[in-house]
Amino acid sequence: MPVAASAIYFLNLRGDVLINRLYRDDVGGNMVDAFRMHIMQTKELGICPVRQIGGCSFFYMRISNVYIVIVVSSNANVACAFKFVVEAVALFKSYFGGAFDEDAIRNNFVLIYELLDEIMDFGYPQNLSPEILKLYITQEGVRSPFSSKPSDKPVPNATLQVTGAVGWRREGLVYKKNEVFLDIVESVNLLMSSKGSVLRCDVTGKILMKCFLSGMPDLKLGLNDKIGLEKESQLKSRPMKSGKTIELDDVTFHQCVNLTRFNSEKTVSFVPPDGEFELMKYRITEGVNLPFRVLPTIKELGRTRLEVNVKVKSVFGAKMFALGVVVKVPVPKQTAKTSFQVTSGRAKYNASVDCLVWKIRKFPGQTEATMSAEVELISTMTEKKPWTRPPIQMEFQVPMFTASGLRVRFLKVWEKSGYNTVEWVRYITKAGSYEIRC
Repeated sequence: MPVAASAIYFLNLRGDVLINRLYRDDVGGNMVDAFRMHIMQTKELGICPVRQIGGCSFFYMRISNVYIVIVVSSNANVACAFKFVVEAVALFKSYFGGAFDEDAIRNNFVLIYELLDEIMDFGYPQNLSPEILKLYITQEGVRSPFSSKPSDKPVPNATLQVTGAVGWRREGLVYKKNEVFLDIVESVNLLMSSKGSVLRCDVTGKILMKCFLSGMPDLKLGLNDKIGLEKESQLKSRPMKSGKTIELDDVTFHQCVNLTRFNSEKTVSFVPPDGEFELMKYRITEGVNLPFRVLPTIKELGRTRLEVNVKVKSVFGAKMFALGVVVKVPVPKQTAKTSFQVTSGRAKYNASVDCLVWKIRKFPGQTEATMSAEVELISTMTEKKPWTRPPIQMEFQVPMFTASGLRVRFLKVWEKSGYNTVEWVRYITKAGSYEIRC
């Protein structure tokens, strides 16, 4: 259920009403007296932001030297009420130049009343987007001398934003070259045992876009996810094409995505914001393609020596390569001397993190590299506890490779003027928490 607010009050720290707006007639005008007597004049102020007094609920929040109080007479969504307060304060700050305090309210009575009529109707929250409201409430607030200067952006036509709820994009954008950049960035999280068996593995990914498109384009993105391909084959009444499909979990979208169309057709359709934004996030738990296999062997030769051998194999395609590969092998704190032999890259002992750090600038696919190290330890009588071996950690970045197998099948751009676009797609896989027990 939405907020259904009966009234909203703005009070100073003394409890004086600066400004208020009654949206329903189910509460009396003396509600603010109850708040002042039972909450502000007691020690309970600030303990709990939700109080119930005389059949009414009070949701209050302090911003600077102002208390914002929402009064409701029935059951309401508390989280929605506080979200409304936060968004309303951000809106007021955008009009007042970044300031919201008692002086800003006193200097902008008329503007605040006008905004309160727009952002809430009969107690239900409406549009609180500053970009949209500034298109038809053009009055400027009285700014404090410390506020930022207003930007001189041209005001576009407000018709589409006001009626079509496309608040993330303005009309009238024109580019000489219409381009779309799409990046699929994935992080691999792995925990592997010393024997090579996978204990935990998942991939978290996000699709980042950068759009430089004229007008109001409509984009349609097709991925090789299982549900989307099955829905497409049903709509076209033909068997699904062979090839790898993946199952996306925990998918979240940017507000520009048409969720109704996604639920019915399982396609990602959207009118993109201008510039850079995050289109969607997802997680993969099955069928993960690990980019590297790490085979470690650590032998303790008495109390003063260690023998370390680490073999790293790249599993991705031979035409690909990884960049910035770093393998961190933990060693005891009483390490005194180390010597290395590596087939690729450079290795050294880093005493600040108690690790042997092996760096390879460029690691080709379908190859392997090894590091052998001899570690000499200082023999101490105080070190009675056995050394617990922390896991080996790995860092890397593999361009044009996805551990989930996610691929872009198509990216279509439609705009009524029919201009040509250039689409760029890039894949990047990084190490999240990539750990191997030894």
